[in-house]
Amino acid sequence: MIQRILTFFERYSFGVCTYLGEWLNISISKIRLFFIYSSFLSVGFPLVFYFFAGIVLDIRHYIKRMRARVMDW
Repeated sequence: MIQRILTFFERYSFGVCTYLGEWLNISISKIRLFFIYSSFLSVGFPLVFYFFAGIVLDIRHYIKRMRARVMDW
C-alpha cells in the first residue's frame, strides 16, 4: 500500500524536488524532508512555493517542446 502511494506521488508530482536536487547537487530526499518539515513550521508557505515552482517548471517544459517542434520543421 505504501509503495503504491509513493509511486503515485513520484509519477504525478511536478518534479520540483528533483529539479532543485540536480541544480543544487543535494539529495532529493533531503529536499523533500525540508519541504515537509518547513511546511509544518511555517503553516504551509513552502507548499505554495512548491506549487508555484511546479507550474513554472511545467510552463518551461511546454515551451521547450514547442520550440523543438518549430525547429523540426
